[in-house]
Amino acid sequence: MAKDIRSGSESAPPPPAGEAPRGAALIRARLSTFPTVPGVYRMSDSAGALLYVGKAKNLRRRLTSYANPGKQTPRIRRMIAAVAAIEVTTTHTEVEALLLESNQIKRLKPRYNVLLRDDKSFPYILIARDHDWPQITKHRGARNRPGEYFGPFASAGAVNETLAVLERAFPLRSCSDNIFAARTRPCLQYQIKRCAGPCVGKIDRDAYLAMVDEARDFLSGRSRDLQERLVARMQAASAGLDFESAAALRDRIRALTRIQAHQEVNVAGLGEADVIAAHHEGDQTCIQVFFFRAGQNYGNRPYFPRHARQDEVADILAAFIGQFYVNKPVPARIVVSHALPDQALIAEALSAHAGRKVTLIHPRRGAKRRIVRQAEINAAEALTRRLAETASQRRLLDGAARVFALDAPPDRIEVYDNSHFSGGQAVGAMIVAGPEGFEKNAYRRFTIRRSGPGAAARAGDDYAMLREVLNRRFLRALKEDAARTSGQWPDLLLIDGGRGHLNAAREALADLGIADLPVAAISKGPDRNAGRERFHMADRPSFDLPRDDPVLYYLQRLRDEAHRFAIGGHRAKRGRRLSRSALDDIDGIGPARKRALLHHFGSARGVAEAGLDDLTTVEGVSAGLARRIYDHFHGGG
Repeated sequence: MAKDIRSGSESAPPPPAGEAPRGAALIRARLSTFPTVPGVYRMSDSAGALLYVGKAKNLRRRLTSYANPGKQTPRIRRMIAAVAAIEVTTTHTEVEALLLESNQIKRLKPRYNVLLRDDKSFPYILIARDHDWPQITKHRGARNRPGEYFGPFASAGAVNETLAVLERAFPLRSCSDNIFAARTRPCLQYQIKRCAGPCVGKIDRDAYLAMVDEARDFLSGRSRDLQERLVARMQAASAGLDFESAAALRDRIRALTRIQAHQEVNVAGLGEADVIAAHHEGDQTCIQVFFFRAGQNYGNRPYFPRHARQDEVADILAAFIGQFYVNKPVPARIVVSHALPDQALIAEALSAHAGRKVTLIHPRRGAKRRIVRQAEINAAEALTRRLAETASQRRLLDGAARVFALDAPPDRIEVYDNSHFSGGQAVGAMIVAGPEGFEKNAYRRFTIRRSGPGAAARAGDDYAMLREVLNRRFLRALKEDAARTSGQWPDLLLIDGGRGHLNAAREALADLGIADLPVAAISKGPDRNAGRERFHMADRPSFDLPRDDPVLYYLQRLRDEAHRFAIGGHRAKRGRRLSRSALDDIDGIGPARKRALLHHFGSARGVAEAGLDDLTTVEGVSAGLARRIYDHFHGGG
């Protein structure tokens, strides 16, 4: 959240010669060196791993509380015992300290802080303004395209649903600029009255831009004025006996009414606001965020932050809000389900981050309290579903530990598979599963190399490909451990294949000096019959599981997910190769010149057969570039 905060950074001086103090002794020995000003402190262990980031109005006073661990919870006592280094960064104000704390927690993910783990970007609706005929489309990511952005929406589904209804009221084009330029006749969107057909002249530009302005008014919350104008135009068209125009306006008015009626949860006068509610149960917390923009409900999304068992709900909610808005736009109003500690300070920090006043509200009655209650109900239902799924997942992991004779249920299972076509476009894939299901942000693909260290020996050699993938994966983990950046290590490796694949995997790990990782392979049964899979481990004969065993279904799902992920990577790689042109191998031919050449000659073959003089007639192709193209296809130079 903090930007351009001028702060001084200082570390506590080193201890005297001899054995370095640890934990509470370290803190007591250095208390006098800490300043009595606002700032942020960071605690690390002896390996350099970050334990905790906190903020304080008075750093010395705050750190004094850690010098007496007997007054802390057992979890914080464990943290204090592990502290081997403390760094502080001073700031001018407590607000700046809060902003800096939120930034560092989000970026560094300390072990003992409340952490927001699910941090995907939100989608928006964009009315693009970089074309004579503006496009309305879904947008995610950096907002660097010229135009107006409306949102955020809770999910891509919420955007798609809104766009589908908007197209009935405002039939603006959603196609890309390239498709728009290439159209010679109306597309299906025009036929079903979801587009006005500007690409083929079915609407004049002034009328189209007027519709763009109407869509912007609606998305900006001026829907009542817009509807009144449309009703007046419909009545005028009807009075003038222009019944076709009146019917079209009637359909648009109905579509607008449908959008407004579609809002399942809404509060009149709420305007631009986020409603954030927390529900705590079974040592876990769900936080629901409802997005309201321009008086409309843009959907909701659940979050499940990581926190300690004894953390209070209000503290969890406050930490969540600080991290949530680090890289997201802050609305004018935030409505919360619990009174927050330092609520005024948090509102001041959010206002500083947003560059305008932000109001933080904890309603106790009225319409706002009702919408908060609705969000709390959604949070409770989402947490109930998650707890049920987690319990089921834990039983499956317990079963996997039993099947593979592991010391404990695995928290991280890595599954590997390869995909290629006659050795070409080979891709290795790793998927990850754990107590919360598939961890898709941890998935990895590996482009199989054809030369260099660890490259697959020859095309189509599955064993060599597997060895290369595992070598690259665990060499990196070893380097991360050496650099004390805590590389991720699995509790079980599951390989898609038979005993040969198992042996190849064990050889790859042995070459790296890794001997303590449980490895198993899963192969299809006779005639590749799903349900008769065989499992292979180094220290026992191959075995199978009863066909009705839930653990068998779970392991099949893991194997199938790895296969799906590998196939997807291979197909994408193969598709990119098939879409390449001979022109891509010529220096100086970028997308624009390639497009100009293909449009002029019709195909890459037409370019290859063109004469030197013909090539120079193409826009953007100089005499020197024409010579280079000609020589490329005719063996010159």
